[in-house]
Amino acid sequence: MITSTAFADKKFAVLGLARSGMAVVEALLASGAHVLAWDTRQDAREAVPAGTVIGDILQADLTGYAAIIVSPGVPINRHPVRDIAAKYDVPLIGDIELFAMARPNLPDHKVVGITGTNGKSTTTALVHHILQGVGVNSLMGGNIGLPIMGQTPLEPNDKGPAVYVLELSSYQIDLTHSLDCDIAALLNITPDHLERYNDDFAQYVASKERIFDMQSAGVSVFGGSDYEAGRVASKLRAISYNEGHGSGNVQCGSATWLKQDEWPNLQGPHNLENAEVAATICYKLGLSRIQIASGLRSFSGLSHRMEVVTQHNGVTFVNDSKATNPASTAPALAAYKNIHWIVGGLPKTDNLDECTPHYGNVKKAYLIGEAAPAFDKLIGPHLPVEHNEMLCSAIMAAFENAVTGDVILLSPACASFDQFRDFEARGDAFKAVVNKIVCEQGVREVQL
Repeated sequence: MITSTAFADKKFAVLGLARSGMAVVEALLASGAHVLAWDTRQDAREAVPAGTVIGDILQADLTGYAAIIVSPGVPINRHPVRDIAAKYDVPLIGDIELFAMARPNLPDHKVVGITGTNGKSTTTALVHHILQGVGVNSLMGGNIGLPIMGQTPLEPNDKGPAVYVLELSSYQIDLTHSLDCDIAALLNITPDHLERYNDDFAQYVASKERIFDMQSAGVSVFGGSDYEAGRVASKLRAISYNEGHGSGNVQCGSATWLKQDEWPNLQGPHNLENAEVAATICYKLGLSRIQIASGLRSFSGLSHRMEVVTQHNGVTFVNDSKATNPASTAPALAAYKNIHWIVGGLPKTDNLDECTPHYGNVKKAYLIGEAAPAFDKLIGPHLPVEHNEMLCSAIMAAFENAVTGDVILLSPACASFDQFRDFEARGDAFKAVVNKIVCEQGVREVQL
């Protein structure tokens, strides 16, 4: 885990004891800090390590505390912890800020921070993969599901400084104040999570933009085709020019030498943009074009993101459970033909506008979850639809209708929380049902 003398003998309150919260508690205790922790779930409270004080942070006296560290899942725009922090004049931070505070105690390293509404997990994993392929000590952390404070600190080697590659959600950026990324990247910004920003898209954009406000002299990289990312890039270029620094530290993720047909696991125009940003980041870290191209070719893809589960009787099954909004689903619809589209869940928006241009690739839509009635009105005028409610029945129905050359695609354009713990659980359920179908049919064919 990552520890720091900066935390020794100080008091910290930790709210939320899921993966990142538990890693924070362990790192603080190992650093010699006093830790008060709370979670509404009893099983989470019972799992904290010895030495932790359990108590409701909203009821505690926090006089003299160094910070309140909250889980990114805590909606600070409406949670009472914000008022508690103000009452005691205590900073409200997240685990990424704690990592930023620990950096002076870490061996020689660089930090890459990657944000955006869509594509940031793939881009983060891709940068990490390319760096590891040439021997650079690298690890992933942050929103990709690997709590940064629980990671083993990296050491530099003969390839240069170690590199921490962080996927950063807007929630994490909101709780971060001093993360000075050596390279910060913004892929794109489309409406998402607006309930955390009082339904104000401008606030959401400003949240993403803060990753650059925290930079001192690093490189800023932007997706090449996104309007909002381009607007932020133009703004930063103007600031750099006016301050006499030129604009060389502001880079567009554009690498015309890349050949997408050589990357079997990075198909579709969205992955071209992800690869361009990843290539630009790696180039700025000192890698050659040959090294970058080799990493792109060997990248195996990301679980739950356009993940080909199997092919059976000429039908391809694709798990795109990570597509939790329409803008994230649209690239999957664009990448395939003859699609049986499983869509729905807990909706984040009242439209599917980004998906509409690709309806011509869809044979039929299978509606699941809370979004089904609303999505029927949106999709029904354009495509055959079928209500299935549950994921399992939707997969079975799609399989009954699919023929050779078809694709059964789970790309929900919705959050998973109406039926599943998270998108990973939803994707795992999809893969389990698909494997069961294939196995059972194989048994029947042998018996015949």
